[in-house]
Amino acid sequence: MIDPPAPTDALSNELSGALPVALPPATAATLPVAPAALPIAFGITRERLADGSMLAALRANAPKGTVIRSDAELAASLEQTLSECTAGEDVYVFGYGSLIWNPAFHFSERSRAFVHGWSRRFCIWMNFARGTPEQPGLMLALDRGGACIGVAFRIPFEQVREELGLLWRREMLTGVYDARWVTASMQDKTVRALTFVANRKHARYASGLNARQMADFISTAQGNLGTCLAYFDATVAALGELRIKDAGLHRLQLALSGRTPTPHGE
Repeated sequence: MIDPPAPTDALSNELSGALPVALPPATAATLPVAPAALPIAFGITRERLADGSMLAALRANAPKGTVIRSDAELAASLEQTLSECTAGEDVYVFGYGSLIWNPAFHFSERSRAFVHGWSRRFCIWMNFARGTPEQPGLMLALDRGGACIGVAFRIPFEQVREELGLLWRREMLTGVYDARWVTASMQDKTVRALTFVANRKHARYASGLNARQMADFISTAQGNLGTCLAYFDATVAALGELRIKDAGLHRLQLALSGRTPTPHGE
Protein backbone atom coordinates (compact mmCIF):
# COMPACT_ATOMS: atom_id res chain seq x y z
CA MET A 1 0.00 0.00 0.00
CA ILE A 2 1.34 3.43 -0.92
CA ASP A 3 1.05 6.15 1.67
CA PRO A 4 0.80 9.61 0.08
CA PRO A 5 1.98 12.79 1.73
CA ALA A 6 -0.62 14.90 3.48
CA PRO A 7 -2.57 16.98 0.93
CA THR A 8 -1.11 20.40 0.30
CA ASP A 9 -3.24 23.55 0.31
CA ALA A 10 -3.26 23.42 -3.49
CA LEU A 11 -4.50 19.85 -3.45
CA SER A 12 -7.15 20.66 -0.87
CA ASN A 13 -8.37 23.42 -3.16
CA GLU A 14 -8.42 21.01 -6.11
CA LEU A 15 -10.45 18.48 -4.14
CA SER A 16 -12.90 20.96 -2.69
CA GLY A 17 -13.05 24.02 -4.91
CA ALA A 18 -14.35 22.47 -8.11
CA LEU A 19 -17.32 20.46 -6.96
CA PRO A 20 -20.13 20.55 -9.53
CA VAL A 21 -22.80 21.59 -7.02
CA ALA A 22 -22.93 23.53 -3.76
CA LEU A 23 -23.36 21.20 -0.80
CA PRO A 24 -23.86 21.71 2.94
CA PRO A 25 -20.57 21.97 4.92
CA ALA A 26 -21.08 18.57 6.55
CA THR A 27 -21.13 16.85 3.14
CA ALA A 28 -18.92 19.18 1.13
CA ALA A 29 -16.76 16.33 -0.20
CA THR A 30 -19.69 14.19 -1.34
CA LEU A 31 -20.66 14.24 -5.00
CA PRO A 32 -24.19 14.04 -6.37
CA VAL A 33 -25.28 10.44 -6.92
CA ALA A 34 -26.23 10.82 -10.58
CA PRO A 35 -24.94 13.89 -12.47
CA ALA A 36 -27.34 14.54 -15.32
CA ALA A 37 -24.62 14.88 -17.95
CA LEU A 38 -23.05 11.45 -17.45
CA PRO A 39 -23.48 9.28 -20.54
CA ILE A 40 -25.49 6.08 -20.79
CA ALA A 41 -23.56 2.87 -20.14
CA PHE A 42 -22.67 0.56 -23.02
CA GLY A 43 -24.12 -2.78 -22.03
CA ILE A 44 -22.60 -3.22 -18.56
CA THR A 45 -25.30 -3.03 -15.90
CA ARG A 46 -25.57 -4.21 -12.33
CA GLU A 47 -28.41 -6.52 -13.34
CA ARG A 48 -26.37 -8.21 -16.07
CA LEU A 49 -23.40 -8.62 -13.74
CA ALA A 50 -25.61 -10.04 -10.99
CA ASP A 51 -27.48 -12.58 -13.13
CA GLY A 52 -24.30 -13.77 -14.83
CA SER A 53 -25.35 -12.84 -18.37
CA MET A 54 -22.58 -10.25 -18.71
CA LEU A 55 -19.98 -12.77 -17.55
CA ALA A 56 -21.33 -15.40 -19.96
CA ALA A 57 -21.24 -12.93 -22.86
CA LEU A 58 -17.67 -11.89 -22.14
CA ARG A 59 -16.56 -15.50 -21.90
CA ALA A 60 -18.38 -16.44 -25.09
CA ASN A 61 -16.91 -13.56 -27.10
CA ALA A 62 -13.34 -13.63 -25.84
CA PRO A 63 -10.80 -14.31 -28.62
CA LYS A 64 -9.31 -17.77 -28.90
CA GLY A 65 -6.48 -18.22 -26.43
CA THR A 66 -7.74 -15.63 -23.94
CA VAL A 67 -7.26 -16.87 -20.39
CA ILE A 68 -10.56 -16.42 -18.53
CA ARG A 69 -10.77 -17.03 -14.80
CA SER A 70 -13.29 -19.58 -13.58
CA ASP A 71 -15.96 -18.75 -11.01
CA ALA A 72 -13.87 -20.56 -8.41
CA GLU A 73 -10.78 -18.53 -9.28
CA LEU A 74 -12.72 -15.27 -9.10
CA ALA A 75 -14.16 -16.29 -5.73
CA ALA A 76 -10.73 -17.19 -4.36
CA SER A 77 -9.28 -13.87 -5.52
CA LEU A 78 -12.13 -11.97 -3.90
CA GLU A 79 -11.73 -13.89 -0.64
CA GLN A 80 -8.03 -12.99 -0.58
CA THR A 81 -8.91 -9.31 -0.90
CA LEU A 82 -11.71 -9.53 1.68
CA SER A 83 -9.26 -11.10 4.14
CA GLU A 84 -7.42 -7.78 4.11
CA CYS A 85 -10.55 -5.85 5.14
CA THR A 86 -11.50 -5.03 8.71
CA ALA A 87 -14.69 -6.90 9.58
CA GLY A 88 -17.69 -4.66 10.07
CA GLU A 89 -16.20 -1.65 8.26
CA ASP A 90 -17.34 0.01 5.05
CA VAL A 91 -15.09 -0.35 2.01
CA TYR A 92 -14.07 2.41 -0.39
CA VAL A 93 -13.46 1.74 -4.08
CA PHE A 94 -11.37 4.23 -6.07
CA GLY A 95 -12.67 4.72 -9.61
CA TYR A 96 -10.73 6.52 -12.33
CA GLY A 97 -12.38 5.52 -15.63
CA SER A 98 -15.66 3.86 -16.52
CA LEU A 99 -16.50 3.22 -12.87
CA ILE A 100 -17.01 6.99 -12.56
CA TRP A 101 -19.71 7.15 -15.26
CA ASN A 102 -21.04 3.61 -14.97
CA PRO A 103 -20.26 2.11 -11.54
CA ALA A 104 -22.92 -0.66 -11.84
CA PHE A 105 -22.72 -1.41 -8.11
CA HIS A 106 -24.49 -0.05 -5.06
CA PHE A 107 -22.78 2.57 -2.89
CA SER A 108 -23.84 4.98 -0.18
CA GLU A 109 -21.77 8.02 -1.18
CA ARG A 110 -19.04 9.11 -3.53
CA SER A 111 -16.38 11.77 -3.17
CA ARG A 112 -13.54 13.26 -5.15
CA ALA A 113 -10.32 11.60 -4.07
CA PHE A 114 -6.58 11.87 -4.73
CA VAL A 115 -4.26 8.87 -5.00
CA HIS A 116 -0.50 9.34 -4.99
CA GLY A 117 1.85 6.97 -6.81
CA TRP A 118 -0.53 5.92 -9.61
CA SER A 119 -1.62 7.60 -12.86
CA ARG A 120 -4.64 7.16 -15.15
CA ARG A 121 -3.27 5.75 -18.43
CA PHE A 122 -4.47 3.98 -21.56
CA CYS A 123 -2.16 1.03 -21.07
CA ILE A 124 -4.37 -2.05 -21.55
CA TRP A 125 -4.89 -3.62 -24.98
CA MET A 126 -8.53 -4.44 -25.73
CA ASN A 127 -8.88 -7.24 -28.26
CA PHE A 128 -12.53 -7.88 -27.42
CA ALA A 129 -15.46 -5.93 -25.93
CA ARG A 130 -14.23 -2.63 -27.43
CA GLY A 131 -11.78 -4.01 -29.93
CA THR A 132 -10.81 -7.09 -31.93
CA PRO A 133 -7.56 -9.03 -32.32
CA GLU A 134 -7.19 -7.47 -35.77
CA GLN A 135 -8.05 -3.94 -34.61
CA PRO A 136 -7.35 -3.69 -30.88
CA GLY A 137 -8.28 -0.76 -28.73
CA LEU A 138 -6.87 0.65 -25.50
CA MET A 139 -8.47 0.85 -22.07
CA LEU A 140 -7.60 2.71 -18.91
CA ALA A 141 -5.81 1.39 -15.87
CA LEU A 142 -3.89 2.89 -13.02
CA ASP A 143 -0.20 2.55 -13.78
CA ARG A 144 2.81 3.26 -11.61
CA GLY A 145 4.01 6.79 -11.00
CA GLY A 146 2.46 10.22 -10.72
CA ALA A 147 -0.92 10.86 -9.15
CA CYS A 148 -4.60 10.60 -10.01
CA ILE A 149 -7.78 12.41 -9.02
CA GLY A 150 -10.85 10.23 -9.31
CA VAL A 151 -13.86 9.20 -7.26
CA ALA A 152 -13.99 7.18 -4.03
CA PHE A 153 -17.20 5.13 -3.68
CA ARG A 154 -18.24 4.05 -0.19
CA ILE A 155 -19.85 0.61 0.07
CA PRO A 156 -21.66 -0.14 3.38
CA PHE A 157 -20.08 -3.09 5.16
CA GLU A 158 -23.21 -5.24 4.91
CA GLN A 159 -23.09 -4.95 1.09
CA VAL A 160 -19.34 -5.31 0.61
CA ARG A 161 -19.20 -8.97 -0.39
CA GLU A 162 -22.07 -8.76 -2.87
CA GLU A 163 -21.00 -5.51 -4.53
CA LEU A 164 -17.32 -6.42 -4.75
CA GLY A 165 -18.38 -9.72 -6.24
CA LEU A 166 -19.96 -7.79 -9.11
CA LEU A 167 -16.81 -5.73 -9.54
CA TRP A 168 -14.73 -8.91 -9.68
CA ARG A 169 -16.87 -10.21 -12.54
CA ARG A 170 -16.24 -6.97 -14.39
CA GLU A 171 -12.60 -6.13 -13.65
CA MET A 172 -10.82 -9.32 -12.64
CA LEU A 173 -11.96 -11.79 -15.30
CA THR A 174 -8.76 -11.99 -17.35
CA GLY A 175 -6.05 -11.01 -14.87
CA VAL A 176 -5.10 -7.86 -16.75
CA TYR A 177 -5.88 -5.88 -13.57
CA ASP A 178 -4.57 -6.45 -10.07
CA ALA A 179 -6.72 -5.46 -7.10
CA ARG A 180 -4.69 -3.09 -4.92
CA TRP A 181 -5.28 -1.22 -1.68
CA VAL A 182 -4.19 2.41 -1.91
CA THR A 183 -4.50 5.47 0.28
CA ALA A 184 -7.07 7.95 -1.04
CA SER A 185 -7.15 11.51 0.23
CA MET A 186 -10.46 13.36 0.24
CA GLN A 187 -11.26 16.89 1.32
CA ASP A 188 -11.95 15.99 4.93
CA LYS A 189 -10.34 12.58 5.46
CA THR A 190 -7.96 9.93 4.21
CA VAL A 191 -9.17 6.37 3.64
CA ARG A 192 -7.87 3.01 2.53
CA ALA A 193 -9.44 2.26 -0.85
CA LEU A 194 -9.56 -0.67 -3.22
CA THR A 195 -8.72 -0.02 -6.86
CA PHE A 196 -7.65 -1.86 -9.99
CA VAL A 197 -4.13 -1.33 -11.35
CA ALA A 198 -2.42 -2.57 -14.50
CA ASN A 199 -0.79 -5.98 -14.28
CA ARG A 200 2.48 -5.19 -16.04
CA LYS A 201 3.26 -8.89 -16.46
CA HIS A 202 0.10 -9.50 -18.49
CA ALA A 203 0.35 -9.93 -22.26
CA ARG A 204 -2.22 -7.15 -22.76
CA TYR A 205 -0.20 -4.53 -20.89
CA ALA A 206 0.66 -1.78 -23.40
CA SER A 207 3.73 0.36 -22.76
CA GLY A 208 5.77 2.88 -24.69
CA LEU A 209 2.97 4.34 -26.81
CA ASN A 210 2.91 8.07 -27.47
CA ALA A 211 -0.27 10.13 -27.64
CA ARG A 212 -0.54 9.92 -31.43
CA GLN A 213 -0.21 6.14 -31.38
CA MET A 214 -2.78 5.84 -28.60
CA ALA A 215 -5.14 8.07 -30.55
CA ASP A 216 -4.82 5.82 -33.60
CA PHE A 217 -5.96 2.74 -31.67
CA ILE A 218 -8.63 4.54 -29.64
CA SER A 219 -10.21 6.12 -32.70
CA THR A 220 -10.52 2.94 -34.77
CA ALA A 221 -11.29 0.08 -32.36
CA GLN A 222 -14.79 -1.35 -31.98
CA GLY A 223 -16.26 -4.48 -30.40
CA ASN A 224 -19.55 -5.89 -29.15
CA LEU A 225 -19.66 -3.42 -26.24
CA GLY A 226 -19.14 -0.42 -28.47
CA THR A 227 -16.26 1.71 -29.66
CA CYS A 228 -13.10 2.61 -27.84
CA LEU A 229 -13.67 6.24 -28.79
CA ALA A 230 -17.08 6.22 -27.08
CA TYR A 231 -15.40 4.93 -23.91
CA PHE A 232 -12.81 7.71 -24.16
CA ASP A 233 -15.46 10.38 -24.75
CA ALA A 234 -17.60 9.11 -21.87
CA THR A 235 -14.64 9.25 -19.51
CA VAL A 236 -13.66 12.75 -20.61
CA ALA A 237 -17.27 13.92 -20.21
CA ALA A 238 -17.54 12.41 -16.72
CA LEU A 239 -14.29 14.00 -15.58
CA GLY A 240 -15.39 17.31 -17.06
CA GLU A 241 -18.73 17.08 -15.22
CA LEU A 242 -16.78 16.68 -11.98
CA ARG A 243 -14.21 19.30 -13.03
CA ILE A 244 -11.32 16.87 -12.76
CA LYS A 245 -8.40 17.83 -14.98
CA ASP A 246 -6.12 15.18 -16.48
CA ALA A 247 -3.15 16.34 -18.55
CA GLY A 248 -2.67 12.95 -20.20
CA LEU A 249 -6.26 12.77 -21.43
CA HIS A 250 -6.03 16.37 -22.63
CA ARG A 251 -3.00 15.47 -24.76
CA LEU A 252 -4.96 12.54 -26.15
CA GLN A 253 -7.88 14.84 -26.99
CA LEU A 254 -5.53 17.06 -28.96
CA ALA A 255 -4.06 14.06 -30.75
CA LEU A 256 -7.53 12.73 -31.58
CA SER A 257 -8.79 16.08 -32.85
CA GLY A 258 -5.82 16.48 -35.21
CA ARG A 259 -5.46 12.85 -36.20
CA THR A 260 -5.23 11.64 -39.79
CA PRO A 261 -6.25 7.96 -39.85
CA THR A 262 -3.36 5.62 -40.70
CA PRO A 263 -3.09 1.84 -40.74
CA HIS A 264 -1.85 0.42 -37.47
CA GLY A 265 1.90 0.04 -37.37
CA GLU A 266 2.73 3.04 -39.57
